[in-house]
Amino acid sequence: MTTTIEAYFDAFNRGDIEGMLACLSDDVAHHVNEGGVRHGKEKFRAFCEHMSRTYREELTDLVIFEGEDGTRGAAEFVVNGTYLETDEGLPEARGQTYRLPAGSFFSLEDGKITRVVTYYNLADWMRQVQ
Repeated sequence: MTTTIEAYFDAFNRGDIEGMLACLSDDVAHHVNEGGVRHGKEKFRAFCEHMSRTYREELTDLVIFEGEDGTRGAAEFVVNGTYLETDEGLPEARGQTYRLPAGSFFSLEDGKITRVVTYYNLADWMRQVQ
C-alpha cells in the first residue's frame, strides 16, 4: 500500500503538481526553506509552478519515516537539480547542476498532508551554482 507521503514524492519526481496537491489538505501549511509559511493549496500550487519554471529537480536516495499513528512523517533525500531560470535575489541561472542533501517533515490528518516543512543548506546550494 502506498502511503500519502510516498504518493507525494512520486508525484514530485514526475513533475505532477496536481498529484502533489491531491495529497494535501485544503488548508496545508507549507513552510518554505529560508522563507515564511504559505497557507492553502493555491499558494502551494503557485510555489510549485514557480519552482518548475526555475528548477528541474529529481529526488533520489529517498528514505521515508512514518509515525505509527499516521499523523507525522519525515523523509531524507538528495535533490539532483538543474538551475533553469534566474530566481529573484539568487545567482544568475546558466543551467548549473547541483546535488544537495535535504529533508522534509510532515503532519497528516485523515490521510492528507496538513504541514510540509523542507530543509536544505542554502549556502551549499549557492556554492554549487556560483
